[in-house]
Amino acid sequence: MEIPNQLGSREDRLKSILVVVVNYRVGELTIECLRSLESQVAAQSGSRVVVVDNDSGDGSGEGIAREIERCAWGDWARLVPAPSNVGFAAGNNLGYRTGRAWLGDSRPDYVFFLNPDTVLRENALRILSDFLDQHSKAGIVGGRSEDPDGTPQHCCFRFPSCSNELASNLHVGIVDRLLRKWIARVPISDLPHPIGWVSGAAMMVRTEIVETLGLFDEKYFLYYEETDFILRARRAGWNCWHVPQSRIVHLVGYSSGVTVRHRRPGRKPKYWFDSRRRYFVKNHGAFYAAAADAAAIAGATLGALRNILSGREKTHPPCFIRDLVRNSVFLTGTRLA
Repeated sequence: MEIPNQLGSREDRLKSILVVVVNYRVGELTIECLRSLESQVAAQSGSRVVVVDNDSGDGSGEGIAREIERCAWGDWARLVPAPSNVGFAAGNNLGYRTGRAWLGDSRPDYVFFLNPDTVLRENALRILSDFLDQHSKAGIVGGRSEDPDGTPQHCCFRFPSCSNELASNLHVGIVDRLLRKWIARVPISDLPHPIGWVSGAAMMVRTEIVETLGLFDEKYFLYYEETDFILRARRAGWNCWHVPQSRIVHLVGYSSGVTVRHRRPGRKPKYWFDSRRRYFVKNHGAFYAAAADAAAIAGATLGALRNILSGREKTHPPCFIRDLVRNSVFLTGTRLA
């Protein structure tokens, strides 16, 4: 396997990057994210950061704008308000379009989509851009997400399928081992490796891909938009890589409030199920979407029964099986808006 140098030449490190951050009611976290970007953006000549405030309504957008002015970040950072809470996909698209207009004829080499609940470790941007410089077929890369204490998080995955819908919801070790080649979550590695998709919390993309294939599908409000985007790139011949030498602290779930680490999961919102259904129907068709729903429902039901019989703690979010059924293609149909 080809592994990149830790650092490229000085010329390699000067590739320009457009960073897009979407804020929704996490103003203080977004400001800390900007602080971690300051020196790294300065090291990438011509790079810019656009923060989209998704109509937070809590004053966080105005607070970010004041901090940009107070810290004299205006040369490289800009805030743009969205007209409403348009969602993560549309928010990122607005940020990209704003950044391209700001840069004019100076097209960035790469686009870095970054969650506001993140803090970049040293050289995180440079390592990802160096990797893309050195690997012409790599179109999308993501670094290692970790807790503040350095504990690594699962942040790269195989594409959703019937087999991993079953295994991921069953939570039975023997099944996980039998399906280890297909299960969605990939074991944490210290070496760069190609992968199906990486978390959209910190994802660097060649600008060429965005301008050739288009931006995120705005029919996804939140979740699955990056998976859909990376699948489109994969079908167009681009590879996706996980590069763990680039490290990002990710306070998982703080920007969405859905999947906060080290807490029992809350009930999945309807838009999560809408996005999941859209992904399967759009990319694999109605029959496969129905099979994926059946696999997920069967896995979750068997897993819940096992927990009851063994006296184990519940592993699924509240009302998960009921919500899976209610939002399945069996009850909602397969028509895409």
